[in-house]
Amino acid sequence: MNKHDLIIVCDFNYWARDRILDQAEKLDSVEFLLPVESNYGSLQATLVHILSAEWVWRSRCQEGVSPSSLLNLDDFPSLSSVKSFWMDEQEKMLDFLEGLDDEELGRAISYRRTSGRTESTTLWHILWHVVNHGTEHRAEAAAILTSFGHSPGDLDFIHYLRA
Repeated sequence: MNKHDLIIVCDFNYWARDRILDQAEKLDSVEFLLPVESNYGSLQATLVHILSAEWVWRSRCQEGVSPSSLLNLDDFPSLSSVKSFWMDEQEKMLDFLEGLDDEELGRAISYRRTSGRTESTTLWHILWHVVNHGTEHRAEAAAILTSFGHSPGDLDFIHYLRA
């Protein structure tokens, strides 16, 4: 993996996220928080889970800090609170990526999982995981939005490239 390609993939990640957030704007606060049949129980919880993973991994990779827990769902009572934190997080991630070179992408990152277990993983593998993880859970968010009549449409990488 090289920096140029990784930035394209991360840009895709934010493009697809924005399609989800744009449709989520059409929900009222009750629908945003409404318990639904999904892995995380609501659109709010699904989005905060994706955001948490991005925040945890960037903190580990950029700052050398291993958060002991994911973000607290109660800190994100509205879509605007999720979006605000996410836009700040996106800026930090893109700044981090811009500061890397191809060689650095191959370095090992040592970190502590939220369980306390120590791990080490290649940086580009982690960053690829962040995008792949987002894809998995965006699909869940898209299903929730579709059930409310607000499909985000095609979220595939090829559609990003064509856009």
